[in-house]
Amino acid sequence: MQSTEASQAVIAPAASQAARVTLPEKAGLPGALSAPRTSSARLLPTLPQDRSPGVSLPEQPVVLVVAKDPPVGLLPQEEAAPAPGCESALQANPLAAAMVELRLDAPCQAGERVTFHHAGLRFTETVGSDGSLIVSAPALAQNAMFAAVFPNGDGAVATARVDALAFYDRVAIQWQGQGGLELHALEFGAGYGESGHVWSGAPRDSLAVIDGSGGFLVRLGDTNLAEPQLAQVYTFPSGSVQSPGTVQMSIEAEISKANCGQSVKAQSIELQVGRVAAIHDLMLEIPGCEASGEYLVLKNLLQDLKIAQN
Repeated sequence: MQSTEASQAVIAPAASQAARVTLPEKAGLPGALSAPRTSSARLLPTLPQDRSPGVSLPEQPVVLVVAKDPPVGLLPQEEAAPAPGCESALQANPLAAAMVELRLDAPCQAGERVTFHHAGLRFTETVGSDGSLIVSAPALAQNAMFAAVFPNGDGAVATARVDALAFYDRVAIQWQGQGGLELHALEFGAGYGESGHVWSGAPRDSLAVIDGSGGFLVRLGDTNLAEPQLAQVYTFPSGSVQSPGTVQMSIEAEISKANCGQSVKAQSIELQVGRVAAIHDLMLEIPGCEASGEYLVLKNLLQDLKIAQN
């Protein structure tokens, strides 16, 4: 009993001192709480203090290395799908004199350049502001296939059967850029400026072949474009001509600031009775700019048309 009482005598003062712990009051706030002062109050635990060991930074700076190669496993970007209703359509309708009317409908390509391809012939045009374009082109094959291609790779294809091509001879020249080339045809001994002289300044039209008296010339390509594909094609009705003769063919180039001193690459395509007879790659050396305003005449690059009487 004595040992028990002595223990109580030692513990009791500690318990009574712990009961005096008071929570801080907030001035001016009623109902401030304080720990009860009775001996039955429990001892509040002491919260641990946050402590972190000191960290010393390295003396040398840390350099992060980034790989130049893309990480393995990156997915490719998904290509944008074409907007609905933006598909281009091309129609090819046979016309008189073995010509073909090309009707292009490209609602999402308004104002864009488009290059037509046909049997080795190429020429560049501009789509109208309404997304449409109509152009007449000479057929170079009876089963004529035409393709309209835009710079982004989109395009359209159309075909036409041109049986009348067998009754015509054709000579075409084509080039890229502002080479200033001109195709000239002198029919049956005609001189420059006479009625039998057919060129871009006096091209005639397809109605000239109705009676078989002469041919006509068409120009293809928009010269207002940057580095356009241009072409000129001369057509003669060899299948309906009434008298034999010769059509002398030549190429001329007006020397200007746009082409002086340059080498112009060109190509000629020659058809006889509807079939390709020859294709030649040409390299034309234009004289220097001191000769601006003069004409370069090239008479031996094309074969003259030998017209036989039918």
